Amino acid sequence: MAHRQREPSAGEASDDEDDYMAMSFAEPDSPAHKETSMQRRARRVREGEIKGRVKSKAEREADAAAAQEEALATALDDSNKGFRMMAKLGYKRGAALGKSEGARTEPIKLSRKDDRGGIGLEAERKRKLRDEAGNVPNKAKFDEWDYRDRMAQEAQERRIEGQIFHAQRMAETLDTEEEAGGNTAGQGIDSGTKPLTSCNVLWRGLVLQRQADEEEQQMRRERDRNLSRFKDCVYSADDGDSSDDDEHRNVLEAKLNDRTLFDEQDDEPEADPELEEFNSLPPAERLTRLLVYLRDKHHYCFWCKCKYPDFALDGCPGVDEEDHD
Repeated sequence: MAHRQREPSAGEASDDEDDYMAMSFAEPDSPAHKETSMQRRARRVREGEIKGRVKSKAEREADAAAAQEEALATALDDSNKGFRMMAKLGYKRGAALGKSEGARTEPIKLSRKDDRGGIGLEAERKRKLRDEAGNVPNKAKFDEWDYRDRMAQEAQERRIEGQIFHAQRMAETLDTEEEAGGNTAGQGIDSGTKPLTSCNVLWRGLVLQRQADEEEQQMRRERDRNLSRFKDCVYSADDGDSSDDDEHRNVLEAKLNDRTLFDEQDDEPEADPELEEFNSLPPAERLTRLLVYLRDKHHYCFWCKCKYPDFALDGCPGVDEEDHD
């Protein structure tokens, strides 16, 4: 009796079709690239050089430092004897030491010290660097203010020095006129011909400076005259010998440049302690003494530019410049 073969149902056909569609075929393995003898030899040479190379001192120190940092960063395992002793005392991994809430959970980081500096020297150096870096704007502002104050003070001192010069000239003129008996025509006593010690110390420095300038001008004029005379002698000598005129003139001019034609006076001025003491005073103090002297001695106000008939100086607002603003 023949048996009829059962036909697959729709679901079973669908499963077989899905399995067929989901099949994957492995790609054949590509043949491995075979290393040639030359490549193998080069590789062995490179490996031998790497193994046989001796590291430098800096590299060895860097490797040691890296190994130490790695060891310090690695937590102790349960097999460590020290950790087992702490565990017996109640320590638990990740817990803090102590009962306070802010207790440290990690050990203090080790700071290596390989140089010969004292303890705390590096921390002090870093602190100074931080302070200097933080004070740079303030320091720059302070330097700017200091520069402005210094420049203003120097300008004020130069202004006062100019006022001192004019006040000294006025004091010299009034004293000279008084010594000449009120003669204003310039026929009185010349302060330049008097001994310096007889001049008032308030304007004695003005006379000393004027004498020094006159002596320097006189020395220059005398030197120029001597130079002119010497050159005339040189060129007169050259006229008598025309064969080697140029060479002779060059030799004489070289001697002229090396020769001292005028001997300057080596005598140093005598010391004047009184004048040195006056010049050592601050400019404002010297100006004040001159103003008071003009007012008391000659009834003259430097700011009013006026000589009053009596000591009262009626109409003058005061001694200081601010009073005349």
